[in-house]
Amino acid sequence: MEVPSLDLHPAYRELKKELDDAYQRVMSSGWYVLGAEVEAFETEFAGYCKSRFCVGVGNALEALELILRGYDIGGGDEVIVPSNTYIATWLAVSHAGATPVPVEPDIETHNLDPALVEKAITRRTRAIMPVHLYGQSADMGPLQAIAEKHGLKLIADAAQTHGARYRGKPVGSLGDAAAFSFYPSKNLGCFGDGGAITTDDSKLADRIRILRNYGSRNRYYNDELGFNSRLDELQAALLRVKLRKLDEWNERRRKIAAVYLDQLRNIECVSSPHVPEWAEPCWHLFVIRHPHRDKLQAALKEAGIGTIVHYPVPPHLQKAYADLQLTQGSFPICEKLAREVLSIPIGPHLAPESQQAVISAIKKFTL
Repeated sequence: MEVPSLDLHPAYRELKKELDDAYQRVMSSGWYVLGAEVEAFETEFAGYCKSRFCVGVGNALEALELILRGYDIGGGDEVIVPSNTYIATWLAVSHAGATPVPVEPDIETHNLDPALVEKAITRRTRAIMPVHLYGQSADMGPLQAIAEKHGLKLIADAAQTHGARYRGKPVGSLGDAAAFSFYPSKNLGCFGDGGAITTDDSKLADRIRILRNYGSRNRYYNDELGFNSRLDELQAALLRVKLRKLDEWNERRRKIAAVYLDQLRNIECVSSPHVPEWAEPCWHLFVIRHPHRDKLQAALKEAGIGTIVHYPVPPHLQKAYADLQLTQGSFPICEKLAREVLSIPIGPHLAPESQQAVISAIKKFTL
């Protein structure tokens, strides 16, 4: 049985009529940038996240950068970031002109370890930027306490956590601001690139609306050096359709995750995700660990099972950050995870027989 790591076709097939209607509505309107569809989506997504404001932008990388710039965080400043994350988290800090300061993850959750954060704070630190990795919230309570103690901004990279909760609260309502991605593979994915910022800070939301549109509040009048980072009308209309389905699709993911957690629990050398009592993941990814990850991945490929490694090279070992002079061994927990993690198939349309094929192939390898 062939089981792809990701298949986006079923989502369109399930919502074909609604998505096609949304497409026709936008095409017939004659208005394609920053119009009624974007405004409606911003209102709906803010409501979904229990946040006062939502600002649609081009993608999550730009969302993070715009938050930093909105708070005037840049040259000479430091931002604490996880060592274990996709490089976009770091890039946003660098693009804003600040310096990323990596901190190791909790080995069990793979997310930023609050116990290590305070040691990394200096007089130049302006913000803490945790990532809600794989669809599970970082431990935001202790991070919020640290941020308040030191007068820092708490900015969440929520690119993978549409619909996840922390102690009952949607991740989009935590901290000073959160950045979301609508890349097609996300739980709430559009049909191209897209992103958004959620916040309760009216001044930040207002400034980001200006920054995303060439620094302009009124057309041809530019208040500051801005950017072109706008969620377009068509993607907003399509996202509005999928947002109405998000909770149902996330619940399907949770049921699939529960089967994995049950059936992979006692398999030798296989470490399943750890879910703390305060976390309600949306299961963007289901990431296992194995000391012989590459051999396991090869065996699954031979069995027709698609998998992905998130992420094989940590940011501090990428050529892009060679100037930081962080060598192998600088962040051993992060590096260990990079050697062992493997994302196995999960999604709202993964069939039970496909999931059992994945489980059987893993068990066969371990035997």
